[in-house]
Amino acid sequence: MAAATQQMSSLPSGLRVCTTVPDILYLPELVFGGLVWILVASTLVSPPNPQGWVMFVSIFCFVMTFVWLIIFACGGHKNSSAWATADFIYHLIAVVFYLSASVILAYITTIFKNSVLVDQYYKIDIAAVVFSFVTTLLYFIHCILSAVRWKSF
Repeated sequence: MAAATQQMSSLPSGLRVCTTVPDILYLPELVFGGLVWILVASTLVSPPNPQGWVMFVSIFCFVMTFVWLIIFACGGHKNSSAWATADFIYHLIAVVFYLSASVILAYITTIFKNSVLVDQYYKIDIAAVVFSFVTTLLYFIHCILSAVRWKSF
């Protein structure tokens, strides 16, 4: 139990980023977020505004998560409690963004189910919705675990 508490009260660097909780979630966040980005980009973008928000969220979170992963892997945080706070705040923002994008994407997909969309686009949109909600769940779990780590600093 003491080892788990010690692990949660410090920020990892180097390869430990890929083996510690909650930082092990960076890789699945990147994979599933990238899938959302690819799937939404490969469909017919109609209507453009809600789909544009989904694209913005998926690209923004993908890039920021990658930058965050690099900062943690290089040890740029210097085990500062301010970085633990920033990690929690970033993942909270990502959860809110992804949840809003997921709901919008699901709504748009169900509205245009009976329109002139090709069946292939509809199936791709359904896959994008599923991966978007999975990504939201991953960011939510990371946010909760980051809050626990932040409070243990």
